[in-house]
Amino acid sequence: MDQTVLATVASGDAIIDIDYTALVQLGLFLILLIVGNVFLFQPYLRLRARRREGIQGAREQATKMTAEADARLADYETKLAAARTKAGDEQRKVRADAAAYERDTTDAARKASMKALEEAQAKVQSDTEAARAQLLPQANVLAKTMAARILGREVA
Repeated sequence: MDQTVLATVASGDAIIDIDYTALVQLGLFLILLIVGNVFLFQPYLRLRARRREGIQGAREQATKMTAEADARLADYETKLAAARTKAGDEQRKVRADAAAYERDTTDAARKASMKALEEAQAKVQSDTEAARAQLLPQANVLAKTMAARILGREVA
């Protein structure tokens, strides 16, 4: 340490004089403390509190909206599954109806074609019988005529 400082301390004289300027400084400090508190610290603390409340409110709202969206999604998926099941049932019903209609139409066409075929065969059979009945009496005359031409003479 410096010799003058040691000498002053040893002599008992005060290094700092406390007079009315210390009271003025204390007063200025208190005034600045009050003014700073009113215009700086309290508004800052209110701003932080509003900000914290806003963030907490936004978080709560986001949580609520997420829960609501999850509920809507679950409801949508349930309705979609029900609609798919119903569509599958309707599709199976339409396919079964189409298969039954196809089977009925095919059976009806088959019956109609079988009936037409039987009628045609019966007509051919009756026409054959009629032609045979008509040509049989002429067969002997025709045979004699052909034999006479082939042989070149009359056959008895």
